[in-house]
Formats: sequence, C-alpha cells, structure tokens
Amino acid sequence: MRRASQAAAAAVLFLAAFVLPAGAQAPAPKAVAKPPARPVVLTDQQHKDRINAWTVGLAAGRMEGAPLLLASELARVLDDGDNMRVLPIVTRGPFDNVYDLLYLRGVDAAIVYGDVLDHFKNKPEFANSWRRINYLLNLFPSEVHVFVRPEINSLQDLAGKAVNFNTPGTAANFSGPIIFRQLGIDVKATFIPHSVAMEKMRQGDEIAATFWLSTKPLPQFLKGKWPEGFKFLPVEYNAKLEYYAPTQLEHADYPNLIPKDQQISTISVPSVLAVYDWPKDTDRHQRLVRLVDYLFDRFENLQKESGYHARWKDVNLAGQVPGWQRFRPLQERLDKMAAAAPPRAVDPALAREQAARAAPNDRAAQERLFKEFLEWSSKHSRK
Repeated sequence: MRRASQAAAAAVLFLAAFVLPAGAQAPAPKAVAKPPARPVVLTDQQHKDRINAWTVGLAAGRMEGAPLLLASELARVLDDGDNMRVLPIVTRGPFDNVYDLLYLRGVDAAIVYGDVLDHFKNKPEFANSWRRINYLLNLFPSEVHVFVRPEINSLQDLAGKAVNFNTPGTAANFSGPIIFRQLGIDVKATFIPHSVAMEKMRQGDEIAATFWLSTKPLPQFLKGKWPEGFKFLPVEYNAKLEYYAPTQLEHADYPNLIPKDQQISTISVPSVLAVYDWPKDTDRHQRLVRLVDYLFDRFENLQKESGYHARWKDVNLAGQVPGWQRFRPLQERLDKMAAAAPPRAVDPALAREQAARAAPNDRAAQERLFKEFLEWSSKHSRK
C-alpha cells in the first residue's frame, strides 16, 4: 500500500514538472533539420523512355517543299515538352511518305497527297496494309504549276518535249505523269532536281517546262526576275482529271510573273495529314490519341496567331477527304462536339465565299454548292 502511494506521488510530481505557470507559453519546438533531398538520377534507359514516350514522328517532305514547313509549324504549336513532341522528318517526298508511314521505324504520321492512297489500293502487295492508313486533317490543297519557256503557249505545245517532274519520290514525280497521261499529252519526261532543270530552261530549250505540285506560293518563283516570256501555263480542269479540283494562280501569289487582274486556271490535289492506325492496346496508338487531344486544344493557335502559314485559316478540323477513313478517336471527338453544340444560324456570305473557293471558275457549281450547304445546314439545325 505504501509502495503504491509512493508511485502515485512520483507520477504527480512527474506531471507537475510539465504544468506551465499561469500565462506562460510553451517553448517553440526546435526545428529538426531534414537531410538534403537526393537528386533523382535517371538511367540511360529511363531517359530514353521519357523522351520517346510522347514523341510522334511526322514524315514531312523535302527541304524545299511546303509539307516540311507545315510540319514544323504544327510541331511548334503542339510542343509541350515531354508531354507531347512532334518530330518533323525530312523525307523523299509525300509519295514515299506512305512507305515511311507503313514501314519506317518511329514514323506514326505523314503528310501525303489525296491521290496517293488510290495508287496503293491497286497494288497486291499493299492489299491489307493500306487499310491501316487513316487521316487526321484535310490540309489545304497543293496547286499544279506548269512553268514553261517563252515559245510554249499551251499544254499541247509540250507534246514530244522535255518536261521535268523533279526527282523520284516527290509529289510532282508521282502526280505529274498521271495528269499528263489523263490529258492525253505525251511528253518526254525527265526526273532531275528542279533547280538543275530550271537552270537548263534559262540556258536553252533542252528543258521546255517544269511541273510543280505544292502549296502556293512557291518561294522559288518569288525571288529574282525571269527573262521575258517565261510563264505559268493554264491547266484547265475536266472530267478526265480524277482526284483533282479546279483552282487558280493569281497576281497576289506571284506578282513578278502574273499581271494584276489576271488569273491562271489550274488544278489542285488535297494534302492529307495521315496516321497509321495502330492496335488500341499499343503505346503508339495512345500517342496518336494524345496527338488528337492536343490538336483540339491548340489548333486554333495556328489559325489566329501571326507568323504561321496563311492557309491554316482554311483548314477545318471536320473537313473530309474523299475515299479516306478518318482516325476513329478524332471522329469520336467530332461527334461529341456536334452533339453538344447548339444549332447556329447560317452565314450566307461565308457560305458563298466557301463555294467560290471550291469552284472558282464555275458559277453554276458555286450556286449548286451554296444551295446544298444551306439545305444541309437547315436539316442539321432542326436535329
């Protein structure tokens, strides 16, 4: 009993030692110094995985072509460090880009022309693989430029003469011979670099013309002056020219070669931002899904910020490419937006402007497109 009392008294004294006098404050606890954080040191493999995780290889084109410029601008707008990186790749050209998209390591997207896919559909060796090629964007069209010496005044004058179609793999090399064949004009085709062919045109009549297919304006025709009589020839659209659309070259495009108030009829082919449709359970598919997300979030910057190609303003995320399959994740985003968007009033002025761009030399076609657009808009606004 006595021992218990002593223990209780000792406990009271122990607690009393920690009871503060009235008004007194407890001393601040001493800060405990934390050991310095060790820097995270990544292994070479971890560096490699981090950099590659969200990088999309984009096969663009040659240094002198418009596709490489477009790819570079797209890469700049979508760049988000390790979260998203588009890597533009200098390639042989939009035609060979299909091979790169199908077979080259690290390529998940490519800029190609709309008529290229039809070529692969008819090749037995691509009977299955071409079906895995989808598109993200219908980019702006690439115009045909036929640049000739002074003595040439029509496409028919080129029959039997040397026409240069640039080097193998380029868009001109692929589409040029097809167009002349569809027009029924038999020319002497050459396939040397355009820079060499242009110099031969200056020096004599060894080369009568060069055929170009790229988005206007081509920088090669904006610098310097050409001797009198060198010019662009008109290429009139007709039903024989499959996969192409009518358009024109104007003074604003080439002030040194086209007089004011003059237009030169020509044709165009759409350029397409294509992707390979990887299986859904793969990392490469997830990269493209993230690319779609960044496109929706940042595409407006390409159209509104200064310094980018003016033709971005004509690109519509919902624009279709005839004969092509849209990448499913992008189509699903478009479907959600369409379902959530309230009906909008049709702007007749904008509709007529778009119809004029689609058929610049055909008033009847413009009126038909305008009426079809109004009818389509009316139906969808009631849904």
